[in-house]
Amino acid sequence: MVSLGLLESYLPYMLEGVLWTLALVGGGLLLGFAIGLPTAIFRVYGGKVAKTIVDTYVWIYRGIPLIVLLFLYYWGIFPIVFGIKLSAMTTSILALGTRDGAYQSMIFRAALEAVDPGQMLAARSLGMGRWEAVRTIILPQALRIAIPGWTNQYAIMLKDSSICFALGVVEILTRTRYVTISIGSYFIPYLIAGILFIFLTYGGTKVFNILYERVQIPGLVGGK
Repeated sequence: MVSLGLLESYLPYMLEGVLWTLALVGGGLLLGFAIGLPTAIFRVYGGKVAKTIVDTYVWIYRGIPLIVLLFLYYWGIFPIVFGIKLSAMTTSILALGTRDGAYQSMIFRAALEAVDPGQMLAARSLGMGRWEAVRTIILPQALRIAIPGWTNQYAIMLKDSSICFALGVVEILTRTRYVTISIGSYFIPYLIAGILFIFLTYGGTKVFNILYERVQIPGLVGGK
């Protein structure tokens, strides 16, 4: 049984992994948002060609396991096709973000379609163009409706980020593994890692829930 004193000396090292995990999650979610929102808009309002392109993108990225995508980016696409050697951290954010963009596009698509179609007709009858109506009338409501879905996506992204351990990104799981090797014990370090993930999941979803409570629209989906 490892001594608590020895384990305590490694605790700051494990806690530092929280920052790396949050950087992975934050970068992945933001990149996913930058991809998912416009693709959802094009999917709903862009016509048949845009629908086919977006559906193909979603189908491909939903079908590839994250760890395969990580290895494909890190050892295949960027170094061989583009001649660029990216760091493990950058590769991980790109893999998390491009995959998350497919899932976020589905969240935003559902949110856009949840807005009453009569609002688009009303906006057009007032003389607004189609894209102006989307930008000023539909999108502000859809973004609020999408927050619960975004909350779930945060929790999924948080747990998916641990797979970046495979590239050696020094997030929580990687640091936990180094600690187990150093002290020769597994149970307590992995227990601490599990507690850290539970804390981050609870804290992050709580923030999103508070945000949703403040901006939800009365009378719309989930609104009071």
